[in-house]
Amino acid sequence: MRKLYLAFVALLVASILLAACGGGSTPAPAPQPPAQQPPTQAPQPTQAPTPATTTINFTAPGYGGTLAAVKERGKLICGVNSQVPGFGYVDANGNFSGFDVDYCRALAAAIFGDPTKVEYRPLTAAERFAALQSGEIDILSRNTTWTFVRDTELNSNFVHTTFYDGQGIMVRSDSGITKLEDLEGGAICVQTGTTTELNLADVMAALGISYTPAVYENADSTFGAYAEGRCDAVTTDKSGLVARRAILPDPANHVILDVTLSKEPLGPLVRHGDDQWFDIAQWTVFALIAAEEYGITSANVDEVRASTTSPEVKRLLGLEGDFGLKLGLTNDWAYNIIKLVGNYEEIYNRNLGPETPTYIPRGYNQLYTEGGLLYSPPFR
Repeated sequence: MRKLYLAFVALLVASILLAACGGGSTPAPAPQPPAQQPPTQAPQPTQAPTPATTTINFTAPGYGGTLAAVKERGKLICGVNSQVPGFGYVDANGNFSGFDVDYCRALAAAIFGDPTKVEYRPLTAAERFAALQSGEIDILSRNTTWTFVRDTELNSNFVHTTFYDGQGIMVRSDSGITKLEDLEGGAICVQTGTTTELNLADVMAALGISYTPAVYENADSTFGAYAEGRCDAVTTDKSGLVARRAILPDPANHVILDVTLSKEPLGPLVRHGDDQWFDIAQWTVFALIAAEEYGITSANVDEVRASTTSPEVKRLLGLEGDFGLKLGLTNDWAYNIIKLVGNYEEIYNRNLGPETPTYIPRGYNQLYTEGGLLYSPPFR
């Protein structure tokens, strides 16, 4: 029995030794010659991570086509109003002026370095969107309200809001009308094809006020009918009421009610499909706002350009970076806007400021630092 036990132990030890030496069904690998080492190389520097702002080399269909066409033509075609003093108006000599017209001039300055290279195409409210979609105009700058349906169904993109407004009602001072309820059973003049027509219907329905809409094709006929007494009140954006009251035969005999029917964010539009053109239009607005924020005017822009130490201002004025080239323009594009047209405040005061017949307090249209809604993203 003892011999059997010793034999078993010996067999167990041998099995353990065999396993430790790589035994089993897989034979141990044959010895290999030493591997040839690659030649010694100098250590390679560690590459910095790719910045988050790396440009993606992607060009969407239609990208760049609008700018190319405008440059080849040698002028910008801008759809504007011609019947609203302070925003878009034609004087007796055929000259266009106004807040929206000056935006067109700023865009031409950015592209050509010349704010006069603009053809103004006067359009009614009913004509404006078709003119943009058909390519008749390059951009629409005509006191147009940004709404959901317009943004999604008209194949257009709204550029950043240039004027924050609201719809109002104007009546004769001796009418005794002081609130909307006083218009029960009355007639209200309103321009067709506008948000004001729809807003009026919504507000009056909500208040249960019955009225007769007297609908007209354009601003001249709408306010002409009101001036002739064919309606008890007239409605449009408050800015439009101020502008049109200024040219009524007896401006002091008309009052704008202390009521706001809607929000009316007004600004330019461009067609879908050309993001480069959208960027140019968008950043033209931001250049005007940023210039006011940094205190840069048409009068001091050369002095600021020669002395500034601010990296942000240097980028804005084309002294550093290639921001203009990124838009397909020259790097002094924003400098040209400010030098030749002015900043946002200058444009506002020239057309709507205290020294004009169409004075409108800035209100929401002040810089965010002054309690308004104007705010430019950073130039970096």
